[in-house]
Amino acid sequence: MKSRTKARCIALQVLYEQDMTTHQPGSILQERLVDEPLDATLQDFSRQIIFGVLPITRELDDYIAQHAPEWPLDQVAVIDRNIIRIAMWEFAVQQCTPVKVAINEAIELAKYYGSDSTPRFVNGVLGALANRSNEIHQAFATIIKAKTG
Repeated sequence: MKSRTKARCIALQVLYEQDMTTHQPGSILQERLVDEPLDATLQDFSRQIIFGVLPITRELDDYIAQHAPEWPLDQVAVIDRNIIRIAMWEFAVQQCTPVKVAINEAIELAKYYGSDSTPRFVNGVLGALANRSNEIHQAFATIIKAKTG
């Protein structure tokens, strides 16, 4: 597994556990890094994903819901939502990863962590979102600015 993929896996595990429990994301991350050590750069990448996604989860979910109308958000598996959130954050919000790379990475995570139908679902939603990536980026720039003051 590629090193950045490992960093995404750690971020996904943290976001999933945080969704399912009341555990603090920083504590979850430290526990994951004990089990799966990463170098400082990759730890930072995981941390950026986690703390980039968490404050805007509701807004990310609104976009997911718009692009998966046949699946009410509460019926989308927690792991699937988090895979899509990470990819969206990478290609639309932060724009730190090319769209195709972010989608391919999300599909790989979906194959590993999701059900048999997850890769297709993730690909479909992210493909629709990718067509709006610049619009999403602009919207999130405003959202993040409002949240951080």
